[in-house]
Amino acid sequence: MAKLIYSAITSLDGYIEDADGKFDWAAPDEDVHAFVNDLERPVGTYLYGRRMYETMVFWESPRDAAEQPPFVREYAEIWQAADKIVYSNTLQTAASARTRIEREFDPEAVRQLKEAADRDLSVGGAGLAAQAIAAGLVDEYHLFLVPVLTGGGKPALPGDNVRVNLGLLDERRFRNGTVYLHYRART
Repeated sequence: MAKLIYSAITSLDGYIEDADGKFDWAAPDEDVHAFVNDLERPVGTYLYGRRMYETMVFWESPRDAAEQPPFVREYAEIWQAADKIVYSNTLQTAASARTRIEREFDPEAVRQLKEAADRDLSVGGAGLAAQAIAAGLVDEYHLFLVPVLTGGGKPALPGDNVRVNLGLLDERRFRNGTVYLHYRART
């Protein structure tokens, strides 16, 4: 059975974007980006909410791709090779290959997808991840803590009386001050 992984780059105070919706402070440097590439390589399917998909679809055809560093081109290839499922009531058509749109998040359908998949799944976007976490679907958490305090914004993790006990599997500190934490949900 495949794992469902929630990966997020978050401020030290727990936000994936600031109060103005900006996340420029979260741009990974080469070391973090190359590490993320290694983590994302085994992912066969990305589950996205509409807003996260609209951010990530950039990787379908990055501007000036040939001039980008190898680690950026590699991430684009990883992203393009994976399937994508976008949960949205408003998105009419997908702007990327290997993408389908679902109108509502169905935890049972995701459970079945995990059981049938031969490669891991990743959930992206704090809102969709919160639904998956509340449904007990997320098996692992890959959190990148960036050394910045935003003072508010969109929380990376749900707060609505959702409790998940976690076990630390790995951690790493990068030269730029970013810290990676890898947890597994305990059952």
